[in-house]
Amino acid sequence: VVSLPSFRQVRRLQSVSRSPVLSHFGETISGALSIRAFGATEHFVKTLEYLQDNSTNCHIHTASLDGCRMVLVQLLTSLLSLGAALVTVLVRHSLDPGMVGMVLSYTLQMADEVSLVGLMSVMLTASLVAVERVMEYFNLPQEAPWRNAKVQPAAGWPTLGEVAFSDYSAAYRNGDKPVLRHINFKSRGGQKVGVVGRTGAGKSTCALALFRVVEPKTGSIVVDDVDVTEIGLHDLRLKMTIIPQDPVLFAGTLRWNLDPFNEHPDEALWKSLEQAHLKDFVSSQESGLDCDIAEGGDNLSAGQRQLVCLARALLRNSKVLVLDEATSSVDLETERLVKETTRAEFQSTTVITIAHKLHTVMDCDQILVLSAGEIVEQGSPADLLKIKDGLFFKMARDAGLT
Repeated sequence: VVSLPSFRQVRRLQSVSRSPVLSHFGETISGALSIRAFGATEHFVKTLEYLQDNSTNCHIHTASLDGCRMVLVQLLTSLLSLGAALVTVLVRHSLDPGMVGMVLSYTLQMADEVSLVGLMSVMLTASLVAVERVMEYFNLPQEAPWRNAKVQPAAGWPTLGEVAFSDYSAAYRNGDKPVLRHINFKSRGGQKVGVVGRTGAGKSTCALALFRVVEPKTGSIVVDDVDVTEIGLHDLRLKMTIIPQDPVLFAGTLRWNLDPFNEHPDEALWKSLEQAHLKDFVSSQESGLDCDIAEGGDNLSAGQRQLVCLARALLRNSKVLVLDEATSSVDLETERLVKETTRAEFQSTTVITIAHKLHTVMDCDQILVLSAGEIVEQGSPADLLKIKDGLFFKMARDAGLT
């Protein structure tokens, strides 16, 4: 009983100290090529040694405390047996030999049971530490409901793809400084909108806001006359598509990555691959649509992974498409193919392009220039280039576009 509180605390420290070791080890394995390329091997080795030393120290304390507990239990049970033996000696004249033998026998058995109960108590306490850590995840702030039975959009929503931000402000956590401040803009259905700005200006946060990964502090986002905060997350995210900077692919077949719910026939899959300029590559694979995709698409090039995401977007045929720096990490040829396909196949789709490379948005209908979470300039590329002291003109000049 005395050792249980201490053992619980030490076991909690051991459990907490093990997680950084496993996390660091996994990250090192997955990023081994980059670590070697940048000569950071020694740094990662030293970090692992430091984390492992902390974990080992906690393990040593746990083992030491467990050893002390075992010694204490054995001492108590031995004293119990000794006490029983002394009592039987003192009252031997009033007890028959059979009774004395039974008392000593049961006393020794009880000592073993007491030791076992102590061991089980410690094991239970150690297991409760794991339950505590699981409960931490249960108590995390939850997202909005997956579905809202009271408010559901029409089956064909959105039909036009009109997107409007009205005095929208947002922060990543309650109490944090807003990362978006009083955003106001409206795009017509089918309009091409470019979002540009310096690093940290809040460009990608606009995409997160549209998909309600971050929730508004003030204001609203309306898509085809429907406030996105009033509908369920599933209804919202199912109807819009995003192509992120880092393609998301899962271990499985190409067919499953394109159409995980088997909603489309093979003809539609092949058509989307052809539009994404991947048909020849997939046709050359022995298994065709059933060719294997490694976790994260590691058996594909960076350009091919992005084109697979583009094919998936074509298959979904959403009225709102977000390109979150989709061409920032691909070669020039893949960038050309993505732009060519976007122009040809998404003519009636509202395309919001978040870009660091300014030349990727020069053909957009409307440009939003963000700085410190606010829209500082807004208009067509031609109009913004006329503002010689404007941020867009300076960025275009730095990029060699003027």
